[in-house]
Parts: sequence; structure tokens; C-alpha cells
Amino acid sequence: MIEIKRKSAIPVYGFGAVWVLYCLIFPLFRTWHLIVLVCLAALTYVVLSRIFPGTVEFVEVPVEPERSGDEKIDAMLAEGERAVSEMRTLRDSIPNTDIQDKLNEIISVTNSIFKKLLIEPDVYNQVKRFSDFYLPTTIKLLHTYDRFGKVGPGGDNITGTLEQIDTALDTILVSYKKFFDSLFANKALDIETDIDVLKTILKRDGLL
Repeated sequence: MIEIKRKSAIPVYGFGAVWVLYCLIFPLFRTWHLIVLVCLAALTYVVLSRIFPGTVEFVEVPVEPERSGDEKIDAMLAEGERAVSEMRTLRDSIPNTDIQDKLNEIISVTNSIFKKLLIEPDVYNQVKRFSDFYLPTTIKLLHTYDRFGKVGPGGDNITGTLEQIDTALDTILVSYKKFFDSLFANKALDIETDIDVLKTILKRDGLL
């Protein structure tokens, strides 16, 4: 948030009004008349500025998304941002609080997945599959839920479809979390290897 001060126009109008009125009443043939006019106009401006200080607005500064510098990675990150933005719009459009809660979790995990890509570009192929299939399918289901939900009380087809999508979101959330966890598989293996090597060295040196 940044603070923007907007000055009132009233002091300027007051300044101009003093000049006009003074010129209509007193002639400006002498220097002291001009000096008095300047002083009166300036005083009017200062007084009105204190009475009418203007307004203060707080404007939110948009945060520039982080980028890696790699064109391929950045395009994927932008795709993720668009998908998250669309899911947020759908979340706000769907009145069902249970669906909204699930969507909040799905959005959170999705953000974490793309943040992982930003930090470790080597997971690009995995995230690309996630972005090319899982995300569009999820968004398609949400659009259907949003559209059917706006129809109002309906028959078995509408109710059944809404219930199916509701259940599918549970599965999607679990799958998203498992997918995110899978992105750490190589790191976990590396850590396990490092620990085994450390144990071997400690045993060799008689410290374990």
C-alpha cells in the first residue's frame, strides 16, 4: 500500500478570487498595491490550504510476479498464475462454503507447486503434465459446478452432477497434495544418501 495525497483545488480558487476582486476594487498603478495583493493572495492560499488540506488515498501496489529468467519456465509460471486466478474467480462465484473451503486448499497447493518450479526448474516436466492436464480438468469441473449451481433446484441430473463434482474435489485435493509431495522425491533420496554416507564415515572413524 502506498499513500497518495491529493491537494484540494479550493486554495487555488481562493488565490485567483483574491486577485480578481482586488483588481476590481483597487487599481494596480502603484507598487505597494501589487505587494499588498501578492501578500493577501498568498495568505489566502495558506489559510485555505490548512482548512482544506485535501484527501489521502491508500493505493495497493500490484506485486510483480517472480520470474526465473528462463522463457520456458516463466511461461509455465504465467500459466499457473492464470489458472489460480480463474479458480479464485470461480470460488467467489460459488456460494457453497464447503466447495469454497476445498478450493482454498486446492489453490494453496497449486501455488506451492508452481513456487517449487520457480525454485527448482528441474521439476519442469512434472509440473508441465500437472499444468496441461490436471489443472484444466479441475477448472472445467468447477465451471460446470458453477453453471449448474446457478440453475437453481433441479432434477436428478443437476443434483447428481453437483454431488459428483463435490466428491471429485476431495479426490483432486488429495491428488494435488500427493503430486506436490512427489516433487520432493529426488531431494529426499539425496538426503537419505547423504545420511548413509555420513554414517559410513562416522563408523570408519570409530565415532558411531
